[in-house]
Amino acid sequence: MREFRKRPLSPDRPRAVVVTGAGGGVGRATARAFAARGDRVALLARGREGLAAAAEEVERAGGEALVVPVDVSDAQAVDEAAERVADTFGGMDVWVNNAFTGVFGPFTEIGPDEYRRVTEVTYLGYVFGTRAALRHMLPRDRGTIVQVGSALAYRGIPLQAAYCGAKHAIQGFNESLRCELLHARSGVRTTMVQLPAVNTPQFDWVLSRMAGQARPVAPVYQPEVAARAVVHAAGHARRREYWVGGSTAATLLANAVAPGLLDRYLARTGFDAQQDQGGPRGPVNLWRPADGPDGRDHGAHGRFDAESAASSPQAWLSRHRNRAGAAALAGGLGAVVAAGLRRRAR
Repeated sequence: MREFRKRPLSPDRPRAVVVTGAGGGVGRATARAFAARGDRVALLARGREGLAAAAEEVERAGGEALVVPVDVSDAQAVDEAAERVADTFGGMDVWVNNAFTGVFGPFTEIGPDEYRRVTEVTYLGYVFGTRAALRHMLPRDRGTIVQVGSALAYRGIPLQAAYCGAKHAIQGFNESLRCELLHARSGVRTTMVQLPAVNTPQFDWVLSRMAGQARPVAPVYQPEVAARAVVHAAGHARRREYWVGGSTAATLLANAVAPGLLDRYLARTGFDAQQDQGGPRGPVNLWRPADGPDGRDHGAHGRFDAESAASSPQAWLSRHRNRAGAAALAGGLGAVVAAGLRRRAR
């Protein structure tokens, strides 16, 4: 058994991957990214139109798709979905928890049932997905669970109390689980990817109690930026977490140094920064899939393409920090040598 544990899962060979929330947004882009490297991808979500379109994209990208309609807030349904994936793919190598929902508005305007629903999907959905994955990974003593997080897992902002609370809960849950796996010297890994604001359709289908139309806080990144980070994390899960985007790094560092000052800044700017004036609102996906009533696939991108960044230097550095560190060290040594040579020349 010890010898088996020393053979980590190769990040280069095709893998059996599960992605929850795969019908749109970050989940959709992540499924494509795994498929582009030839992985077999199980697509878990509620919306059948989004799942069907995601499956076509996976196949076109070079992967094999398995569509599994499921509501991740239903623990038994998630277990059954995992069994189907294991039976079809012969096991699972990577499980990505990504599905979520939310409500935009002041806390006092969010009903108890609405708050519970956000918590059941966005937090307990991760718990149920993780439990289902572990049932299959622990006996094999290998596998990776990626929790798709957010800068809001560390830093709460106004108008998203339910979502921020769920992401904070995921952060604590994942840290606890990681410690237990390390204690057991398990070959199963868990890691978390903290995302910035992303251009996804969620801002058109989220339940909103705001006067304006919901929008992400700038700067905004394309979902493919997040997807690249998730795929990398799946193959390099010894790191406990990854930060994506300069805004995520700045937010988390500022919150660690001066959280009270950040409270006041967000109180002053956070309301206007999360809403546009007017605009149509799409179907709400809190209780049912957004692609249900109109039968339309919403894709991975939202309506913010014009302002969204397709790359992130910070995310690249995060994925290649050893290479960047070596380059910085080499540059520093070169500068020292050059300075010494100049002094000798004098």
